[in-house]
Amino acid sequence: MKVLIVDDEEMIRGVLKEYVEFEGGTAYEAADGMQAVKLCRDNDFDIILMDVMMPRLDGFSAVKEIKKIKNIPVIMLSARGEEYDKLFGFEIGVDDYVTKPFSPKEVMARIHAILKRGAQENANDIVTFEGLTIDMVGRNVLVDGEKVELTPKEYEILFYFVKNKGIALTREKLLMDVWGFDFYGDDRTVDTHIKMLRSNLKQYRKFIVTLRGLGYKFEV
Repeated sequence: MKVLIVDDEEMIRGVLKEYVEFEGGTAYEAADGMQAVKLCRDNDFDIILMDVMMPRLDGFSAVKEIKKIKNIPVIMLSARGEEYDKLFGFEIGVDDYVTKPFSPKEVMARIHAILKRGAQENANDIVTFEGLTIDMVGRNVLVDGEKVELTPKEYEILFYFVKNKGIALTREKLLMDVWGFDFYGDDRTVDTHIKMLRSNLKQYRKFIVTLRGLGYKFEV
């Protein structure tokens, strides 16, 4: 669970980060909306906790910018509990709205509820590219109707490629998002795993395109 916490109050960010990490998640912090948008451009998050009133770029404006580039669930945090603010938030795609002061335990419960709902909505995520069928939830991959066995890391790489179809991905970004930011490896780790994945995909290895000097792209 990767959570982006956006609030100009360091104390609030600290408390929420502590609760996220206590439950085994990874918390990233931003002090204003501009920082949040930049982080979302460079990283993938499971959910965002977004304050409304912040300097430089307010929470509502930040959400609108983020929604242009990625579809990430958002919980708004605000000292203002007016119905107008909540309705506006829902109109721009906010998933939930928590009024300050709040209980960190309640925020965590709302996070889990949204992520669980999202998992259920994606329960039928099965995609097909020619003779290659990928069941994202069942973790099944079929090549011309025959199931192929992949390692857990190969599944993660393939699913990540599919979710970022058509996007150029550097080796560094693959290391960061698939292996984790604290992984101490090098580019050869990525290349080795992709070589094995390509071998398992047989003729459909063609969908994983090498970008010389940069990385890879899943292109169909």
